[in-house]
Amino acid sequence: MTQEQIDRINALARKSRTPEGLTEAEKEEQAALRAQYVAAVRESLTANLENTYIQEPDGTKHKLGKKE
Repeated sequence: MTQEQIDRINALARKSRTPEGLTEAEKEEQAALRAQYVAAVRESLTANLENTYIQEPDGTKHKLGKKE
């Protein structure tokens, strides 16, 4: 997700709070951009968790497993 896309999300959010609101096309654009943003955040979080290790008191390390 680029900074330009994030700026556009913010601009649409500001415009939606004005009395004129958003057009239907802008609402669709906002929904698509928000979906892209959420997907990017989830991808980043998943990558971060996949590289997380737990260190036991005895010094051994193991990967963080999936929650059951």
